[in-house]
Amino acid sequence: MKITDNIKTVQGISDKRAALYKKLGVESVGDLLTHYPRGYIDFTAPVEISACEVGEYCVICAIVKKKLSPYIGSRIPVYKLILTDESEEILCTFFNSEFSYNKLILNKEYIFYGKINGRPPRPYGTPLLGGELKEIVNPLFILTDDPNKLLPRYRLTAGLSHAIVSANVKNAFRLIENTMFSDLPCEILEEYSLMPVGQAVKNIHFPTSMEEYRSAKRSLVFKELLVLQLGMAIIRSRNRKLTGTPMKDYDISPLYKTLPFKPTKAQVRSVNECIADMKKRVPMNRLLQGDVGSGKTLVAAALAYYAHLNGFQTALMVPTEILAKQHYKTLNGFLEPLGIKCTLIIGGLKAGEKKQVYSEVMSGEASVIVGTHALIQKGVVFNSLGLVVTDEQHRFGVGQRSELISKGHNPHTLVMSATPIPRTLGLIIYGDLDISLLDEMPKGRKPIMTYGVGTDYRERLYRFIIKQINEGRQAYIVCPLIDEGVSEKTSAVKYYNELKEEWFGDIEIGLLHGRMKQSEKDEVMGLFKSGSIKVLVSTTVIEVGVDVPNATVMLIENAEQFGLSQLHQLRGRVGRGEEQSYCVLVTDSKSPYTKARVDTMTRTCDGFEIAGEDLKLRGPGDFFGSKQHGLPMLKIADMTEDNDVIIETQDLARSIIKNDPDLRQSAELRELVAELFKDSNEYGYN
Repeated sequence: MKITDNIKTVQGISDKRAALYKKLGVESVGDLLTHYPRGYIDFTAPVEISACEVGEYCVICAIVKKKLSPYIGSRIPVYKLILTDESEEILCTFFNSEFSYNKLILNKEYIFYGKINGRPPRPYGTPLLGGELKEIVNPLFILTDDPNKLLPRYRLTAGLSHAIVSANVKNAFRLIENTMFSDLPCEILEEYSLMPVGQAVKNIHFPTSMEEYRSAKRSLVFKELLVLQLGMAIIRSRNRKLTGTPMKDYDISPLYKTLPFKPTKAQVRSVNECIADMKKRVPMNRLLQGDVGSGKTLVAAALAYYAHLNGFQTALMVPTEILAKQHYKTLNGFLEPLGIKCTLIIGGLKAGEKKQVYSEVMSGEASVIVGTHALIQKGVVFNSLGLVVTDEQHRFGVGQRSELISKGHNPHTLVMSATPIPRTLGLIIYGDLDISLLDEMPKGRKPIMTYGVGTDYRERLYRFIIKQINEGRQAYIVCPLIDEGVSEKTSAVKYYNELKEEWFGDIEIGLLHGRMKQSEKDEVMGLFKSGSIKVLVSTTVIEVGVDVPNATVMLIENAEQFGLSQLHQLRGRVGRGEEQSYCVLVTDSKSPYTKARVDTMTRTCDGFEIAGEDLKLRGPGDFFGSKQHGLPMLKIADMTEDNDVIIETQDLARSIIKNDPDLRQSAELRELVAELFKDSNEYGYN
C-alpha cells in the first residue's frame, strides 16, 4: 500500500464511509494518517464512582457486576448493566448499541468514560436499582491492561465516530511501512532530537503516555513549520529580483505640511519603512496592516508622492468601483495641492473618457492611477509604473496583482489590509512580505460603544435607530442570509420588507446583498453615502470599503453566525465621523463560543487584540486568509501554542537557504517543499 492510495483500500472503509471521509477532506491513505487527533480522552487517571459529580464527564475504573435484560420496545433498544468499584455502584446504559453490551464481560474490569447523570428515569419497564444510583450513558471503554490509555478524539462528521476513525487508522498502519513517509534529513532529526516522521505519526494517534504524545507532536510540528518556512524563504528570494524602478532620497514633508491633521507616529513610521525599501535595488514587497480607520490611505498617498518625485507612476487597485471612487477622491485631496494629477479607471467609463484616461496614463501626465481590476486591461499602458498598491488583496482573483505588476519593470508593491492578524500568523499567511503595522488610531476618534443583547430588545433598538435618524444620522442593519429558506435565521430580504412596512414608515430604507449586480450595489451604496438612504439593510457585502462618516449605528442580527474578526470589520463601518457611534450584537445563542465572541467585542475595539482572540477561538485553519492567499493549510502546527517552534524553524530555514538557496543540495527537503506547495500556484513554487 502507498500513502497516495485511495482510503477504500483500507479494511473497514466502504464506499459509503469513504464518502463521509471526503467531507472532511480525507481521500487518500496519507490524508487518513495525517487526520491528526484534536485531543485525547485520558484513561490514565480514573476517579472513584462516589467522587463523580452529576453533570460532569468522568473516567472510572469498574467491574461489570450485573447485566440486565435488554429492553427492546417500539423505540430504540436499551441495554443496561451494573458497574461497581470499591466505593459505589453505578448504572451503565447503552442506547441502540448491542455491540457494546455484548463486548462487556461479567466480572471483568474496564475503564469507562462518559457523562454522569443523576437518578435515571424509569421508562423501559426496568425497576429502579439501588434507589439513588448514578448513571453513565453510552460510555467509551477500554480494558484496564490496554497500553493505549490516551484515546484519540478526531474532527468528525455525522456517521463517523472517534472509535471508527481510530480503528481505520490502525488498519492503515498495519499495511504501511514507516519508510513510505517522506522525512527530514537524518542530521536535522538528530540535532533537534526529533522522531522519524513515521514513528511520530503512529505515536500521535496512539501515544502510550503524555510524554510520548508531546515528543511526537513536536516532531510533526517542527517538520511542518520548517518545510513551510523553507518554501516561503524560496518564494521570498525569487521575488527579490533587481527592480527597474530604483528611487533616490527626496523630502516628502511638503505633503505632511498640507494636511489638515497631524499624521500618527505609526503612519510616519510605516511610510519611512516603505521608503527605506523603495531605495533598495530589489523591489519593496510589503504588507501594510492596520485596523479599520487607522489611516492606510495616507500612507499610500505619501508613497505615491515619493514615487512621483522620483519620476514614477503609482497604481492603486481596489475591489469595487465605489471604493475606487472613494480612494480616488481621498488621494486627489491629498495630492492635488502638490500639483500631482490623479485619475480613475473603472469599468463604467464611457468610450471617450476611457480614451482620454488611457492617453494620460500612457503619456505620464497622470501620476497616480486608481481603479478596479480594469487597471489590468490590455489598453492600460503605463509610462513609468514604479509602485503598485492593492487594497484588500484577498478580494481579487488569483494572479490579478501579478498582472498589474507585470505592467512595470519589477515595481515596488504594497498590499494594504484592514484585517488585523497576529504577527505569528502574519508571518505564515504573508510569508513573502515584510510587514508594517498601523497600530495607532488617529487622535479624536471616539471608541464605538458596543453591546450584546437578545432579540427581546428589538423594539428598543428600532426606536433608538429612529431617534438617531431624526438627529440626522444613518444606520446599518446586517443579516447573515439573503432569502428565507429552511433556516430560521433572519433573512435580509424578509427583514427589509418587515422594517419598511412595520417600523420605519416614510424613512428611506435600502437593501444590499451579494446577488445584486455590481452596478446595483454601487447605486445603493452611492445613495447611502449621499444620505438619501437612511437605513441600509445588508448582508456582509458592506464589510470592507465605503466610508460613510454620517452612519452611527451598526446593528448585527444573528451575531452568532459571524466570526470575531468579521464582526470587528462590520463594526468598523461606523465610527468614521465625529459623532458617537454604536454597535449592537443581537443573538439569543447561549453557547460559550458565542458568549466569548460577544464579550470580546464589548470589551475592546483593538483589532489586534480581537485577532488574537479570534485565533484562539477558531484556530489557524479557519482564520481569515489562509485559503484565500493560496498557502498550504497547516495540519498540526498551532500559531497560538507553537511560537517557540516557529522561531526555531525560521532560524534553521534562513541558515539552510543562505547556504543552499534552491535546496539543490538536499533532495529530501526540496521534495518536501514541492509536495507542500504543489497547489500554491499563486506563489509560483514548482
